Amino acid sequence: MAHSPLRARRPAAALALLAAVSTLPLAGCMSSKDTDIDALALASQTEPADVLYNQGLANLEGGRLGEAAKKFEAIDKQHPYSEFARKALIMRAFASYRSGDYDEAEGSAKRYLALYPGSEDAAYAQYIIGLSYFRQMPDITRDQTDTAKAVQAMQEVVDRYPNSEYAEDARTKIRVGSDQLAGKEMQVGRYYLERREYIAAINRFKSVVDVFPKTRHVEEALARLTEAYYAMGLTQEAQAAASVLGQNFPDSPWYKDSYALLQTQGLQPSAGRGGGAGSWFSNAARRLTGASDPVTTADTAPSALESRPPRGA
Repeated sequence: MAHSPLRARRPAAALALLAAVSTLPLAGCMSSKDTDIDALALASQTEPADVLYNQGLANLEGGRLGEAAKKFEAIDKQHPYSEFARKALIMRAFASYRSGDYDEAEGSAKRYLALYPGSEDAAYAQYIIGLSYFRQMPDITRDQTDTAKAVQAMQEVVDRYPNSEYAEDARTKIRVGSDQLAGKEMQVGRYYLERREYIAAINRFKSVVDVFPKTRHVEEALARLTEAYYAMGLTQEAQAAASVLGQNFPDSPWYKDSYALLQTQGLQPSAGRGGGAGSWFSNAARRLTGASDPVTTADTAPSALESRPPRGA
């Protein structure tokens, strides 16, 4: 009897299937072995928190700020619930700030405040946030968003941690930032004044007096108000602006210029109707106590606190 080709192939197919099935346990063993190797490799890369922390400090002392930040980051990842994780987070903010990575410094400091708001280094974390914005303040001709954020962050240092060692330097940096914000307002106000857009100019100069009364720009702002009102024919308002200027800065060159401008029509500075009770002029006169000391390069230079890590870390 002739053999069927189909019958002849069946034993071979069965053997092939058996061989494929017999390899499954072996493949399973290989997968398990591979997993074990990965776990051992991961364990070998994990170092004790204190070792990583000391390595980070050593890198800081050696000026290797980027390596220091990586060591402190490793503690956060490998030992997230340890006391070293808390200390490493604030040190990472410090190392990032010193290396000029302000976004990372700000992020680490904000995370620190969210996790440890009542710790001994909370004031320092808020100070680092302010410093990160402060060091990014642009030229006065550009957008001043970072300047405003620096002033706000430093004000939080003063308000929330008034007795901390960072409060006094925060006040200095608030003065510097406020002076720059006022200077920007003056720049825009002059732009409008030159184009005879008097209402827009007046709003900018008033903003300087209202928001930044302690800056050196207040004298010019009051003089420019006198000029703008005078140009609009609002002589009583011009006299009132000059009067506020004279009351607070009688020896100012800006007051002499404003006085001379009014004299061209035989006018003098006078509170008059514009300085009545409740008016903007009378409020401004009460609010002003004279401009602050001029901002110097020493005020913008890094302070000793900026180069020193937090005491609690």
